Amino acid sequence: MVNGLLGKPGLQEKFLLVLKAEAMPQESQPAKGIVHVPSKFSVPDIMQRLESVVTSHGLTIFARIDFSGDAAKLGLQMRPTQLLIFGNPKAGTPLMIVSPSIAIDLPLKALAWQDQNGRVWLSYNTPEYLKNRHGLPDELVKNISAISGLVEKAVG
Repeated sequence: MVNGLLGKPGLQEKFLLVLKAEAMPQESQPAKGIVHVPSKFSVPDIMQRLESVVTSHGLTIFARIDFSGDAAKLGLQMRPTQLLIFGNPKAGTPLMIVSPSIAIDLPLKALAWQDQNGRVWLSYNTPEYLKNRHGLPDELVKNISAISGLVEKAVG
């Protein structure tokens, strides 16, 4: 449905203007549970670096989604944007047992994207946000808390 709507003349531009107002993050500051970390690398390069960091820590990569590549296949223009979905079932399963709703946010995700000024960001949900959102016990938050270190290592 959205693709059909955005294909109408002028509607895509209006949609992008609305998004533009909310697209500029504050460096490394959680906003609505999201941390945005600046990267000196391109979107594909930072994703490759993150994949290497994630796999070197024994985590599984479940998917890498190239939103901008998929948009281009449809004739739509979009700044580079890719999502990496990764995790460890041994760490995630206990969280889902305690709070099944967290399955909507697991496996972990990191979003690499380029803003309108050409700056690249690597963004992720904070463990504290996920804890509060799903009512996770403190002792299980450690199962998802490594994401910040992984991201920092990737942007290195």
